[in-house]
Amino acid sequence: MSYFKLHLYLLLKLPSAFFTGVRVKTINDKSCQTTVSLSWINQNPFKSMFWAIQGMAAELSTGLLIMNKIKNSGHNISMLVLHNKASFYKKGKGKLHFSCDQGNEIDHIIQTAINTGEGQTLTLVSKGINKDQVCVSEFEFEWTLKRR
Repeated sequence: MSYFKLHLYLLLKLPSAFFTGVRVKTINDKSCQTTVSLSWINQNPFKSMFWAIQGMAAELSTGLLIMNKIKNSGHNISMLVLHNKASFYKKGKGKLHFSCDQGNEIDHIIQTAINTGEGQTLTLVSKGINKDQVCVSEFEFEWTLKRR
């Protein structure tokens, strides 16, 4: 999928992410990286990035990776976030990069869901890194996958 189509998808399906500056930087079989830059539309009163914007960028890095794997599997599989957890270590300022590199784990869970027909859960982690390569925030998303 081209980056134009990904960003069009954001605009049409996730407009709040699009208008607050969340963008897909890279996506492949192993990982997905998103970015977001601090701006007036996504800042909190403390002049740092609002936590929910960081959460959107982090969830997108995990969700797009799953969506890509499901599409490549050729099966009809549903996906849903069951739980999420976030930790914040520094103020989010400047440009943040969120990445999830658990593509191999997703392959295994999708294959298990296809083979068993039962719902499977998987926890994916996305870390927000600033320009100084410091981890600003870390998100864990527990996804459920089930063959329809």
